[in-house]
Amino acid sequence: MAFVALFIVAYSFPGLLSIVTVLFFVGLGLVVFDAILLFKQKGIWASRVLPEKLSNGDENPIDIKLANNYNFTVKLHLIDELPFQYQKRDFEIKTVLKASDKKNIRYTLRPLERGEYYFGHLNVYAITPIGLIMRRFQFAKDAMVPNYPSFLQLRKYMLMAFSNKLLEYGLKKIRRIGHTMEFEQIKDYVPGDDIRNINWKATAKRNQLMVNQFQDERSQPVYSVIDKGRAMKMPFEGLSLLDYAINATLVISNVALKKQDKAGMFTFSRKVDNRVIAERRPSQMHKILETLYNVNTNFVESDFSRLYIDIKRHITQRSLLLLYTNFETLDALHRQLPYLQAISKNHLLVVIFFENTELHKLTNQKAESTFDIFQKTIAEKFVYEKKLIVNELQRHGIQSILTAPEDLTINTINKYLEIKARGLL
Repeated sequence: MAFVALFIVAYSFPGLLSIVTVLFFVGLGLVVFDAILLFKQKGIWASRVLPEKLSNGDENPIDIKLANNYNFTVKLHLIDELPFQYQKRDFEIKTVLKASDKKNIRYTLRPLERGEYYFGHLNVYAITPIGLIMRRFQFAKDAMVPNYPSFLQLRKYMLMAFSNKLLEYGLKKIRRIGHTMEFEQIKDYVPGDDIRNINWKATAKRNQLMVNQFQDERSQPVYSVIDKGRAMKMPFEGLSLLDYAINATLVISNVALKKQDKAGMFTFSRKVDNRVIAERRPSQMHKILETLYNVNTNFVESDFSRLYIDIKRHITQRSLLLLYTNFETLDALHRQLPYLQAISKNHLLVVIFFENTELHKLTNQKAESTFDIFQKTIAEKFVYEKKLIVNELQRHGIQSILTAPEDLTINTINKYLEIKARGLL
């Protein structure tokens, strides 16, 4: 259109016509030359390298490998078609690649929903130094990656344990209290053995001192019980409380197995499902991971009476039950308290629920208006009510953890280690 306008003006000024004609053919020649440069060779090669699975709530690395087969430097615009869960249509990376050069580009994605993530085309647009024409290359169509509970968090805690850095991340060193032991064998008495462990019946039969030998009590069932009802739908930094509980379950199950206990789990809302019996098999962690991946819910009201009946029917051995749920008010707790008391008669129950961190922010803000004072007062009331819930559970002999979502895993591990050290189970 610009050249057309120039020609119209040039006809009014005959001296300009020849100049405009020359400029037109020079421009056309540059466009043709640019097109020949871009389309004559194979040009750009690219490949997207995806992980085998994504880790929910974590930054997952995605690598793009590039190779420039041109004999000149090109500017590249990369547009990767991300999964629909991100609702991001303006994702673009710009880079420059020299002649016959290679490059690796990495970006990260933080998924917030478990499930399947489908990637579309990897689009690479190449531009020559002339910059008149852009050529599109397409690679890596329709790749799917499943998004699992946070196995990266699991690896982090395992690495911290091996490197003795657990204290730096808030994991407490708890001194063993009490004497929680289980019988191992009867053996001959040797000087130094505890005389309180002498087995008098075996001594009489053998006509020599025999003692009972004990070992630290192991293989105790540890169940993670996940409420997947309406109370667990609340989001924190994009991740639901349910998914925080799922991520914590994966880590605490691994810790329990490392401590020679049996790890299991199940979920409940209207009914109890996603059940994994507490065992110590080598494949137990894989079984728990796959079960957690498939946890689905429509966030209906949870039935604690059904939970009590199911636990009474299926868990006959005294177990540690880590119940992930959420209570916002004291009235909400009182409705479920009879069932929690009934469960705690036969098992060691730990109720784990969440602080509302947004309310904490409101209570710490300076009130500058009447509306701010009103908001702050209401926020302080709800924060105080959470503390009343802790006291009410304690009054009925039920242990609890009130935690911010981001501290859930650390606080759950600390409570488990405290229970083991004190021999409460």
